[in-house]
Amino acid sequence: MQPARLSHRQVLALALPMLLSNITVPLLGLVDTWVIGHLGDAALLGGVAVGATLINLVLWLCGFLRMSTTGLTAQALGAADEREGAQLLGRGLVMALLLALLLLLGRPWLVEWAFAASDASGAVKEVARSYFTIRLWGAPAALCNLVILGWLLGRQDARAPMLILIASNSLNIVLDIWLVRGVGWGVQGAALASLLADYASLLLGGYCVTRHRTIAVLRTQWHDLLRSAKPYRHMLALNRDIFIRSLCLQACFVFMTFQGAKLGDVVVAANAVLLNFLMLLSYGLDGFAYAAEAMVGRAVGARRRDQLARAIRLNLQWALLTALLATLAFVWGGELLIRAMTSIDAVVAEALRQLPWLMALPLLSVWAYLFDGIFIGATRAREMRDSMLLAVLVGYFPVWWLAGGDNRALWAAMLVLMVGRGVGLGVWLYRLWHSHALVD
Repeated sequence: MQPARLSHRQVLALALPMLLSNITVPLLGLVDTWVIGHLGDAALLGGVAVGATLINLVLWLCGFLRMSTTGLTAQALGAADEREGAQLLGRGLVMALLLALLLLLGRPWLVEWAFAASDASGAVKEVARSYFTIRLWGAPAALCNLVILGWLLGRQDARAPMLILIASNSLNIVLDIWLVRGVGWGVQGAALASLLADYASLLLGGYCVTRHRTIAVLRTQWHDLLRSAKPYRHMLALNRDIFIRSLCLQACFVFMTFQGAKLGDVVVAANAVLLNFLMLLSYGLDGFAYAAEAMVGRAVGARRRDQLARAIRLNLQWALLTALLATLAFVWGGELLIRAMTSIDAVVAEALRQLPWLMALPLLSVWAYLFDGIFIGATRAREMRDSMLLAVLVGYFPVWWLAGGDNRALWAAMLVLMVGRGVGLGVWLYRLWHSHALVD
């Protein structure tokens, strides 16, 4: 059955639940910053920033599990292939569990490797190591959650992911405040709160999945999941390019955190505050990127060029509006937000010096987020990989080096990275559209 003509209402029905639920993710980071930031020790705040950056690096590098599942599931939905749609969920969960097992088996070496590259002070490293080690035990749940969220979104079910993310992150926030401020477990309490929330999210996600009638197909054909390696090879080829793209992106964020730590505890703590706001922006814009993934994937699966064009146009309009509102929020309320996150005067002063970079980011980075959604829905991972490599190697690192390598240079490089991603993907989109390669 061909999809109906897309409307603004359909865009918002997909995007708003994801936008609202996505915002709870960086809000969790803000709560971590708040509860640790008011303990009065910049090393504790910097240590949580480094530890959270590393665990997020591990999980976000595995983000290909969600992205590929969303794009392929949306295309199966557009092609009205219920059997393939169900099988994609099963394959994704198999891959998630195998990957989680590898992470846990390699945990001792992973921890040592992660901190060997850091120039942070001994106090920051000690805090970060404790936080990272506890969080890593949540990998099986966290990776399966990526697959479940991707599958639900590919099925154009945005309400269930909203319920899962809001419920689990709300639980995380409550546990965070209770274990850190109430029980007094400090950094270990913050890490344990996230670990417990990951497994609670998996239970809720499993319940939401069982309510889809498509799962009845998987129940009768679950034995087919391991019968042939060919479907896995196809997913792995797609995931390889998404992994490289994610690796480059996260390398830039890790580099920024580690270089900030090298510049001192105050700098890494100030950047932690601002990066939480950047994450808040990215998760907000990702609401429309996720909507684009589902809509573009379905249009590609149904081979509807008209639907593809309308999906791109509608999501772009709403993403630009969201970016404009974010810019105004940072301009008018940036200082107030920073002071709400930490009472350490030196950290506040450094964050205010770099605030103008944050003000410029929404309208300059919105293109990268939206184009990512379009290319994920179309399962064109190679173009995403190539655009990211160019933005990192020609933009991010050269700008950081030429600008002097200080904290100002780090933020300038981040801005160039976002612009470079958007420009690169925009050029690819223009070429693919006019060659009719997106919908053949």
